[in-house]
Amino acid sequence: MSRKRKEPHPRIAVVLSDLHAGCQMALCPPEGFRLDSGSIHVPKGPQAALWPVWVEFWEWVAQVTAGEPYDLVFNGDCLDGVHHGSTTQISHNRNDQRRLAVHLLAPHVARAARYFHVRGTEAHVGQSGEDEESVARELGAVPNEEGQHARYDLWLRMGGPKGPLVHFLHHIGTTGSAAYEATAVHKELVESYAEAGRWGDEPPRAIVRSHRHRALRISLPVDDGEALAVVTPAWQLKTPFAWKIPGARLSQPQIGGTILIVGEEAGLYARSFTRRMTRSKEV
Repeated sequence: MSRKRKEPHPRIAVVLSDLHAGCQMALCPPEGFRLDSGSIHVPKGPQAALWPVWVEFWEWVAQVTAGEPYDLVFNGDCLDGVHHGSTTQISHNRNDQRRLAVHLLAPHVARAARYFHVRGTEAHVGQSGEDEESVARELGAVPNEEGQHARYDLWLRMGGPKGPLVHFLHHIGTTGSAAYEATAVHKELVESYAEAGRWGDEPPRAIVRSHRHRALRISLPVDDGEALAVVTPAWQLKTPFAWKIPGARLSQPQIGGTILIVGEEAGLYARSFTRRMTRSKEV
């Protein structure tokens, strides 16, 4: 997909992750999606309920950005892959899944000033992230210095050459207890400052993580404002694996994304769009 390069350093970044395209518990257009076999998968039930939330999310993005240019960052796991012996995919043909991911993201990539793509989990997107690389290349993601369109991490300067620096990476530690949900996130932010100080690098003003499919935002006071740690929600319902994992098995799916904004007075801050998918009905 050929895309025009626009002015660098927008003050807004729209972030989403964990699309898991190709999973029966993830997004699929309401009109269905044609597979390589020629058959058409049409979403029903809980899967169909995700699409109105997807539409609402992008309406929210349009409202918040209000016509301003923004970077779009996809923070890993754009397709589900064929993983852990699972049978919940609409197709085990990974090319079907890659095509679906492109189909879902392309209209929104086209509206962004720049598009960046971060690699996710090898079980989903290939041992070297090759499936994610294929999708990112087709979508016209900005490549890194090695020429990778899907990179392992992203250091993004927002709002101008002297604006805040944000670090994006897919993975973050999880927990089996909601009482300790912030522990790994707080630790990641503190360690980012420790590592930067060790080598004399500029520390990130914010870090963005995904992977755990649960939204979270914490902050720490720093010399001229706040440092943020943000975890994005996902676009996948509970899979058979989630029903067994401590913490996940009791929680309701959190669906949505995040917007980072550099304000003139407030500095860097985050706004989150998170919708829960309701629990099972009583009988």
